[in-house]
Amino acid sequence: METGILLESGTNELEILEFKVGNNYYGINVAKVKEILPYTKPTPIPNSHECIEGIFMPRDLIISVIDLAKNLRLSNSDNLNSDMYIVTNFNKIHTAFHVHSVVGIHRVSWADIITPDDTISSAGSGVATGIIKLEDRLIIILDFEKIVSEISPETGLKVSDIDKLGARTRNNIPILIAEDSPLLSKLITECLVKAGYTNVTVKQNGQEAWDTIKEYHKKGSLEGEIELVITDIEMPQMDGHRLTKLIKDEPDLRHIPVVIFSSLVNDEMKRKGELLGADAQLSKPEIGQLVRAVDELVKLSN
Repeated sequence: METGILLESGTNELEILEFKVGNNYYGINVAKVKEILPYTKPTPIPNSHECIEGIFMPRDLIISVIDLAKNLRLSNSDNLNSDMYIVTNFNKIHTAFHVHSVVGIHRVSWADIITPDDTISSAGSGVATGIIKLEDRLIIILDFEKIVSEISPETGLKVSDIDKLGARTRNNIPILIAEDSPLLSKLITECLVKAGYTNVTVKQNGQEAWDTIKEYHKKGSLEGEIELVITDIEMPQMDGHRLTKLIKDEPDLRHIPVVIFSSLVNDEMKRKGELLGADAQLSKPEIGQLVRAVDELVKLSN
């Protein structure tokens, strides 16, 4: 899929692909979508996870199929002839999601995406990352990374990589993290602390992080409070690309290293991050590489 929004930088906008499973409306960031294909019955795989419907092979790539209705505990399709595959690529993995219909693509601002409260998505347990009100319906943005990692845990954050780094010395450099997933922000913080970086502050999205940076800057205490920023890309209110642009466009702030740590880091998104001035960009499973990147940036700033 080719969409113009991916070529723009720091607009705080995205395109959402809306689709249906059962009678419910859901969404996925178009940046994760490789293509949309008509449903064909996949080849079953013995002893696989109950939500893995099987595999299929469009062109030269074998792709696992996740039955999204089963994963979300919804009814099966009434008419397989109208069903579709949404083929995705994130965390360096291709996955196909079996959905019941595709509605269309909408361009929206991250500021218009509502963060689910704890009644909908308690820390680490829900699969809704945001909600959009569009005309007469609510579209739920699903946490596809979480869905995949729960089915295949080895695709998630590789926390064991920290142990391979060996003995580490303590470093009190103040690091600000912008990450909307409570589970991931907890894991990233724990990994950084284990790697010796003990002065870590976490904000739930780019807007909160930017407000914090502005507050310290206004007080004249920025140097002692924030000396490196790690940001996700996909976040309600303000995404990581917009946050990066705001930091790098401000003469008094652009010296702060910004590391983009996201499941969306691919060649196209890397080009976008480079244009915005990101100092490093890493794919989310590679927590060991994140620590190495922080090591290098800290070394350069000293």
